[in-house]
Amino acid sequence: MSASTEDAWARRPLRSAAHRVAGELGAWVNARSYLPKWLVLAPIIGAIAGLGAIVFYEALSLSTHLFLSLLAGYQVPTPAGEGNVAGSAYYTRPWAIPIAVVVGALGSGFLVFTWAPETEGHGTDAAIEAVHHNPRGIRLRAVIVKILASALTIGSGGSGGREGPTAQISAGFGSLLARTLDLAPGDGRIAVSVGIGSGIGAIFSAPLGGAVLAADIVYRDDFEFEALLPGVLASIIAYAIFGAVIGYQPLFAIPGGYRFHQPIQLVWFAMIGVLAGGVGLLYSKTFYGVARLSRQLPVPRKLRPALGGLVVGLIALGLPEVLGTGYGWVQKGLGTDLLHTPLIVVLALPLARILATALSIGTGGSGGVFGPGMVIGAFTGLALWRLLEPFAPGVGHDPAPFVVVGMMSVFGGISRAPIAVMLMVAQMTGSISMLGPGMVAVAISWFIVKHADESIYRAQLRSRFDTAASRLQLGLPLLPTMEVSSVMNAPRVMVREVGSASDALRILEEAGVPGAPVVDDTGTYLGTVDVDALDSLLEHNAEAGLGPVIDVTTATVTSDATLDIGLEALTQAGGRWVPVTDRTRKIVGILAVSDIVRGWQRALQSNVGTISRVSAHAVAVEERVGPRSTLNGRSVGESELPPGCVIVTVQRDSELLVATGETVLAAGDVVSALVTPESVDVFRARLRGPANGGSEEPGGQLI
Repeated sequence: MSASTEDAWARRPLRSAAHRVAGELGAWVNARSYLPKWLVLAPIIGAIAGLGAIVFYEALSLSTHLFLSLLAGYQVPTPAGEGNVAGSAYYTRPWAIPIAVVVGALGSGFLVFTWAPETEGHGTDAAIEAVHHNPRGIRLRAVIVKILASALTIGSGGSGGREGPTAQISAGFGSLLARTLDLAPGDGRIAVSVGIGSGIGAIFSAPLGGAVLAADIVYRDDFEFEALLPGVLASIIAYAIFGAVIGYQPLFAIPGGYRFHQPIQLVWFAMIGVLAGGVGLLYSKTFYGVARLSRQLPVPRKLRPALGGLVVGLIALGLPEVLGTGYGWVQKGLGTDLLHTPLIVVLALPLARILATALSIGTGGSGGVFGPGMVIGAFTGLALWRLLEPFAPGVGHDPAPFVVVGMMSVFGGISRAPIAVMLMVAQMTGSISMLGPGMVAVAISWFIVKHADESIYRAQLRSRFDTAASRLQLGLPLLPTMEVSSVMNAPRVMVREVGSASDALRILEEAGVPGAPVVDDTGTYLGTVDVDALDSLLEHNAEAGLGPVIDVTTATVTSDATLDIGLEALTQAGGRWVPVTDRTRKIVGILAVSDIVRGWQRALQSNVGTISRVSAHAVAVEERVGPRSTLNGRSVGESELPPGCVIVTVQRDSELLVATGETVLAAGDVVSALVTPESVDVFRARLRGPANGGSEEPGGQLI
């Protein structure tokens, strides 16, 4: 018996007890209706979000002290809610600034690309990606690496926001709950969304904004209504815990307050909106342009953040406003501290901050883009005020309204979460009176960004109906009338947790299956294992145990769930098969797309229409019609598809069509279909068409 197998045997009683408790708790939670379920889960997510925000806040404070205060001899200014420290008037060791940024970026790059490459860049986008595609898929290792790497990146002077790592902490815990309690796909999405919102709401001391953000940020043009009330409960608990340690005061203070009393001011706020829309687009385009350029550099990934950090450090020698979070400089802009700064410098600040953020995070560093977006907005509003103040009527002598509205409108537009960002900035500044003028600017900025079809969060879907599962469900409306238990099959093989990888591979090959569920000695489901992962592991260690290749993030579905939920679980799991469990997490079956087809046929009670052409073995496929495809401009009925292929829906821009024989396909359409396994490659190639004038080549991935 190998050492790893012996260790697994030693831990077996404790693990079995933990699995049993989790199964019983999960059964209790999943049996509850919406309200009692989230009255239990939301406070737990909120508590972890608050604690996670404290951990990251302290880690970032320590990193900033070590790199900038001790190494570089520079005191970073802080906002009113964090002491209102004025900061150093000049650099005592200017040569150390680029060194500090480079060293922090090197450490971040090593951590990210050694231990958890998925933590590269801004964590909020990774969390949104998990919401839509695999709510169970955020690893705890990724959360830890994100905390450390972001603290190094931002604390050493890199331009980044602290909301990304905080969101990933609480979203990661929501993901852990989803897989530990075996939550349904829809509940898993809500858990991760609530984690995102409550984490960001806590770190910015803006619980109402965080609650709305949980429902607003995951889509470009839609709202996750079911996440709103759990988000409210989780966010206020996260804020209460974070504030008990850090304090409950708003992050920023506005000297003197603001009162809207001149309608002419709306003209200037509308100008902020127009400018904010353009600046937001520039922010997103620059960020992803630098990210693409970075990936093409002939430099190891671990070193790319250091190259970006070097440039940021050099920029900071002339413009210290680009260092770190920048919140202290926003506080200065709200008051009179920057009134005598040369106009050319003020005009350069938004552009410098955009470039610094792209170089710090887009090259592979770790941090958020939310915070920098609001800093860029603050500098944008300040720059416009400086230009208008000498001559424009109604502008006034106080820059604070322009700074606050700039914060709202730049990131409210480019994040495609306008309501949430407005509320967050209002809470962060303690100025609810700014919502009125802010609405004008945010609406204009949002319209500009929407027209350009852009967002800083590329993982956002357009709407709730834009997922592969939703498209298929629209074309198969009878799925909710049947339960998974009526169509599932008994598992052909199950693999025991305690055993060697070689034994597991032999079992799978003898059974002729690509993968199987993994269970403990009580039959409780633990995860899945597949042939490819076993082959890869055994190439490096012929005596390895099974543990390293057990995938605990695979979606599952309960036997009493309806088939529409089963189809969503299938798309999250890659489109082939998912384990079916009972309420105590015991494996009771396997669900494949072919089973859903059979259930659909049974629901129709006869083989009607083209759906009857699908064989008993089918997979779900999604592909875009290419401009050179022979199907471009032809109807579905004339498409001469391979045998056993059925097009279910067609996504055309923002319109979702149920496919019929008369539906004409066009370049750019996203086609969702059920296809026999042997026809997948041919089907995809037919839709894509030849690349660059060449021949049609099979390839691609299942959804």
